[in-house]
Amino acid sequence: MPHPPRPGPRNLITDVPGLTVGHAVDEAARSGVTALLCPQGWVGAVDVRGGGPGIRESDVLRPENNFSRAHAIALSGGSVFGLGAADGVVAALSAAGHGLRLAAGSPAIPIVPGAVLHDLGNGGDKAWGLEPPYRALGLAAVAAAGEVFPLGSVGAGRGAMAGLHKGGVGSASLDLGEGLMVGALAAVNPVGSVYMADGEAFWAWPFEIDGEFGGVRPDPSARAIDPVPDDSKLAALGRFTAGANTTLAVVATTAALTTAEATRLAMMAQDGLARAIRPAHTPFDGDVVFALSSGAVEIGEGSARSVTIARLGSAAADTLARAIARGVYSARSGGGGAVSAP
Repeated sequence: MPHPPRPGPRNLITDVPGLTVGHAVDEAARSGVTALLCPQGWVGAVDVRGGGPGIRESDVLRPENNFSRAHAIALSGGSVFGLGAADGVVAALSAAGHGLRLAAGSPAIPIVPGAVLHDLGNGGDKAWGLEPPYRALGLAAVAAAGEVFPLGSVGAGRGAMAGLHKGGVGSASLDLGEGLMVGALAAVNPVGSVYMADGEAFWAWPFEIDGEFGGVRPDPSARAIDPVPDDSKLAALGRFTAGANTTLAVVATTAALTTAEATRLAMMAQDGLARAIRPAHTPFDGDVVFALSSGAVEIGEGSARSVTIARLGSAAADTLARAIARGVYSARSGGGGAVSAP
């Protein structure tokens, strides 16, 4: 009998071979950047569900457009200022020769979609005037990229809040066998709660593997009947403002997908937010999920292909739910440590 799905060797999105991740932080600003690098150019897609998104280069990933590939994904704090992080990622990849070549002698042109979360009200020093730190942080995140990286209050999750708790960056993976690997990474900054009413058990608890986010189980009598838990406290913190919260995510797979199929993967992965955060996709969040396909494993044709894509999408949702819980659990447990901008 086939073995049940298990996390990959690192239980990180980098269990999808060829993908690396780097963080960089500005401790004075209490903000940072996370860069996911696939410099050979992977099939990419995006699905946006939040009511206040901050995104860059998303339309290039639409199935109807000409080049739906990405050389990296840049996730950042800093709200609109953080969109500049992708400039640093673009510059670093181009200098290394990664990207499109449209004319002889021209610089390489990396395609780097990105998304940002709002962490401007977290008490850090945001008086950067004409020099926001995010381009430099993008450069530093590329330099730090590797197959192993920390979780918690790092990178794009350095200044994040998850409801009333500290947010952060989380990641997880799932090995489906026969070379099919799914990985997820999330920068978790939602208005909704990742915790049940007891403040200890995660909404994502049914998807947990091997105690990866603490192994806490809820009281069997617990019920989910309050639509927006702790809403008065959230209002007092100013969280009920459009764009003031978001969860940014990337899911990746070894399966060889078309852009339309990768879009379906991103759409199905959004269910992971709903499994891990309550409520999700609100008018106050900018929830974005990117999908990447390395193309390493062919998955057949016809109805069998559709079945595999459905299985991948379901796995991506479960894996993303785990990544979200791991990010908050790691932040709350004191996880972190990342490369600072020069």
